[in-house]
Amino acid sequence: MSPDVDLTATKTGAHTALKRLLALDCRLFTVAAERHWPGAEPVLPRLSRSANHGVLWFATAAAIAASRTPRARRAAVRGLASLSLASLTINTLGKRSVRRPRPVLDPVPIVRRLKQQPITTSFPSGHAASAAAFAAGVALESPAWGAAVAPVAASVALSRVYTGVHFPSDVLAGAALGAGAAFAVRGLVPTRAQIVPPARPRADLPALPEGEGLVLVANQASGTADRARALRDALPKAEVVECEPEDVPAALEEAAGRARVLGVCGGDGTVNTAAQVALRHGLPLAVLPGGTLNHFAYDLGVEDARDLGRALERGDGVRVDVGRFGSGRKEGIFLNTFSLGVYPELVRERERWTDRIGGWPAGVLAALRVLRADRHPLEAVFEGRRRPLWLLFAGNGTYHRKGLASGRRLDLADGVLDVRVVHGGRRPALRLLSAALAGPLTRSPAHAAVQVRRLRLTGVEPGTLLAYDGEVMEVDDEVRLEKLPEALAVYRPLPAG
Repeated sequence: MSPDVDLTATKTGAHTALKRLLALDCRLFTVAAERHWPGAEPVLPRLSRSANHGVLWFATAAAIAASRTPRARRAAVRGLASLSLASLTINTLGKRSVRRPRPVLDPVPIVRRLKQQPITTSFPSGHAASAAAFAAGVALESPAWGAAVAPVAASVALSRVYTGVHFPSDVLAGAALGAGAAFAVRGLVPTRAQIVPPARPRADLPALPEGEGLVLVANQASGTADRARALRDALPKAEVVECEPEDVPAALEEAAGRARVLGVCGGDGTVNTAAQVALRHGLPLAVLPGGTLNHFAYDLGVEDARDLGRALERGDGVRVDVGRFGSGRKEGIFLNTFSLGVYPELVRERERWTDRIGGWPAGVLAALRVLRADRHPLEAVFEGRRRPLWLLFAGNGTYHRKGLASGRRLDLADGVLDVRVVHGGRRPALRLLSAALAGPLTRSPAHAAVQVRRLRLTGVEPGTLLAYDGEVMEVDDEVRLEKLPEALAVYRPLPAG
């Protein structure tokens, strides 16, 4: 038998199989149309209409985000990102690739039909794709919220067959495409569950049943009232002291005198102050995130009062490194980052606008103002050579990045400073952007990255700004950086066993 005959037979067989599948699809549609669905008549058509243009999912995302937990906010954002990718794929590729006509409405009761029929082609179902993408995206970040959204998403997909606007295969293909979009988004921006910080080195910390022995100081300026209330509910025997920002240092010192465990609720600057007090008094630290960014708490794996309460009651914790800096007679520590150059200027500029327009808008405005200003790069002597620098960044631990996600530390006790340098040049904005996009790349004409245990810079002009954990001060002369390995014990929920 010739190859041409074999090919013709294969094509005939595939065509026959496709016709059978389409016939089965039509029969399933007819069965669904003729079947009585108790209770569905007043619900499914309305639900189908509410999902037009993603309105239902945007409202659902707003409701999820309103719970004010970091995990819920991330779930809402991930759900909408997945929906957006699914809709883009459907509208640019799906509908144009397979121009399948809509089902004939004759077997569908009039009471079920939509008042305004869709005019696009039938395959695949855009509503099913959006529903599956949103539900899967939410579930990948928060299984609990995903379980709550899944029945609604399934009902929307089912409503498309019930109202007669799609064949069952259209819905199944759309749902598969939507789920694929959610996993594609996860590949670009991994969930926190995909990057679990190592549990070593564990610390021998006291277990505090119902929080007895914990004294937690909450910075009221960070809007910590809800978080402090949640902690009281989780740990009724804990003592919570709420105070104004200027009173935080004194309150922490006083708390350290009577606490078995020192606790703090606030932003990264407040946590830095608490860490200094804990180190001086030899106390373990319990951190409840209460600021805008909360880098240290989130890298620990503490997102809310439930996480912290579980760790305190079980005595779960680890030892973490602390970064220390000095300039002349000035000294301090940093739990997250230290920087010289344009970033400290950005921090100071942001502080000027935060109270007037809010944190995130102030950050954007500060970046624009700093990068557009006419300025010269910082100059410092390093390893015997004077170098122009737009930015020197030192992280307390190595920052990693997976996909398009922002940098995150996987190990808070790796013993190194993660130093990133953006070299001086005529176009600071372009160099800073390229360094940010390059992430862990170690060398380029614009930037460099190295891991060291200590660093010394001389020849820095007095009055130059430095920033540490969001706080700003001026340089006296030289700058010294070093690591204090495993210096601080902190509570953190650990996996069983």
